[in-house]
Amino acid sequence: QVQLVESGGGLVQAGGSLRLSCAASGSIFSINTMGWYRQAPGKQRELVATITSGGNTNYADSVKGRFTVSRDNAKNTVALQMNSLKSEDTAVYYCRMRVTTLDYWGQGTQVTVSS
Repeated sequence: QVQLVESGGGLVQAGGSLRLSCAASGSIFSINTMGWYRQAPGKQRELVATITSGGNTNYADSVKGRFTVSRDNAKNTVALQMNSLKSEDTAVYYCRMRVTTLDYWGQGTQVTVSS
């Protein structure tokens, strides 16, 4: 069993920054892709950013140039640095990790951007 614990959400003014972190624990042999998703009220969950075990990254168009995803393979963690935040970034953010062939999700952390 693998558990993911997120931290770093909160309330920030538009233009500000936040850093989200997600740590995995449990029966971990290898983690393939790590990523962040978000879900705003009344909307479907959407991809924000992913990073492969080799360090290749992928971003949603809406966050390119503002968000940066990174990972620490030794610590089984993934982070999301969010800069120049906008009100439309308000959502619950979830981390996701693929451990061998199974996907695991964190419990979610609220990010609220006030305009």
